[in-house]
Amino acid sequence: MNKHKTELMVGVFVVLTVAAVLLLALKVANQTMTSSGDTYQLYAKFDNIGGLKERSAVKVGGVTIGRVTDIHLDKEDYTPVVTLSISTDYEGFPETSSVSILTSGLLGEQYVGFQPGFSFDGIEELKDGDYLQDTKSALVLEDLIGQFLFNRGGNDSKNDD
Repeated sequence: MNKHKTELMVGVFVVLTVAAVLLLALKVANQTMTSSGDTYQLYAKFDNIGGLKERSAVKVGGVTIGRVTDIHLDKEDYTPVVTLSISTDYEGFPETSSVSILTSGLLGEQYVGFQPGFSFDGIEELKDGDYLQDTKSALVLEDLIGQFLFNRGGNDSKNDD
């Protein structure tokens, strides 16, 4: 009887451990904003979005202010258009603001870095549906390595003369 009780306890422990790991994984994967839920949409065109995905964070100085809600190609010039859903708690950014695709962490999670622009008389605030004009695309590691190898190879051949 004692053997069956031990096996039952081990089984319960394994089930609880698996449930805890699944709960933790779901919690990490489902990073939602904890705000009132009201948002406004901004759009940004990039030359290259790298590994940016829907539901990626939009951050200002490390503070999450929104999420990427859609990524699609512009039908006219075939460049990626990223839809940013910004919490209405963070309204009032000037239209001179810029966005760039940045990488954080060891796993290389990409997010949109929002840099508020300068504000003075005559500069309007960003409103729902506006396009951000100043965008910086993602740095692609393969392109950087290719440039390094190409430039290094060209410099070596010049030094051999």
